[in-house]
Amino acid sequence: MVLNDPRRYWLGFNLVKGIGSVRLRQLLDHFGSIEAAWNAPAEMLYATGLSPKLVENLLQVRTEVSLDQLWERVQAAGAQVIIWDDEGYPKRLLEIDQPPPVLYVRGEVLPEDDWAVAIVGTRRITAYGRQIADRVAGFLASNGITVISGLARGVDAAAHKTALESGGRTIAVLGSGVDRIYPREHRKLAEAIIKNGAVISDYALGTPPDAMNFPPRNRIISGLAQAVVIVEAGERSGALITARFAADQGRDVFSVPGNINAPNSAGTNRLIQQGAHPLVDPQEILEVLNLTMISQHQTARAVLPADKTEAKLLHIVSQEPVHVDEICNHASLPIETDTATLAMMELKGMVRQVGGMHYIAIRELPDSYEVSEGE
Repeated sequence: MVLNDPRRYWLGFNLVKGIGSVRLRQLLDHFGSIEAAWNAPAEMLYATGLSPKLVENLLQVRTEVSLDQLWERVQAAGAQVIIWDDEGYPKRLLEIDQPPPVLYVRGEVLPEDDWAVAIVGTRRITAYGRQIADRVAGFLASNGITVISGLARGVDAAAHKTALESGGRTIAVLGSGVDRIYPREHRKLAEAIIKNGAVISDYALGTPPDAMNFPPRNRIISGLAQAVVIVEAGERSGALITARFAADQGRDVFSVPGNINAPNSAGTNRLIQQGAHPLVDPQEILEVLNLTMISQHQTARAVLPADKTEAKLLHIVSQEPVHVDEICNHASLPIETDTATLAMMELKGMVRQVGGMHYIAIRELPDSYEVSEGE
């Protein structure tokens, strides 16, 4: 990436307090480009509906910050910047409400990381919790599923370590900049994760760990995953925040039952009482998520539309949920054909069912793709 890469402007906006995904999208829609939005004069910024305080914040950052120096700092840290429009932006994270506009990444996020499960829990892990975290993380990693967690002490660290030891991939989501590993004793673990996964954050480089940063971090953990497993959690554990985000995002929540007298199981037992899947055997995760054939999923994903029916449906489905009835109406095909084709396309990673027979596109049909008449 060259020094004048437009991602520089995304880095600048990421430093402006009060301008998140909603207001940044508003600015992009108004000005047409990130560069134009960054360089707009104050009166034009007011015209977009930004408050005087937000305009003041933006102008102050523009005055005080060198975008070139920001960009050089990212490169010096060995990080990459991924924005909404990048092909490499995690597809599952795009599905959530208000996905972070910018991700800082050390390591690499791969397409196969779309098959991921988060494992989180208390920092005050017990022998029981460690045993379960190791068992679940090892099982998932051995089955080709990426383990997501937050690099915290306790359950998080156990999940990351076991995923790596099992030869799998793991992603750590930080509540600080990717150059500010926290806790400090997990620096070696972070380096190992970078070699076999990624350390990511939506916080700018240099951002120190702060208690206020971790709840927003948790929504990224759940957003990256197909499901969240809560191993151990007290009544006020931060892991329960991750579980709430997961439920809001339509992710499955699994909770490990424990001794009703154990403080570390109070939160997990309560989640089960509230409707979470009680996790007794890690195999249940694969069954609930329909990932018992994960290797076939990964092989099929690389395949382009096999015929005109798949291509036609892929043109109809968008990144906004579309009901199967609407798809059938537009396709003018029998519902049996549509549903069978959509099932195969879901296996290939082209579309995903997001509930209530609604589908979204995961991968768009290339503009140059054509289906011959003989197919």
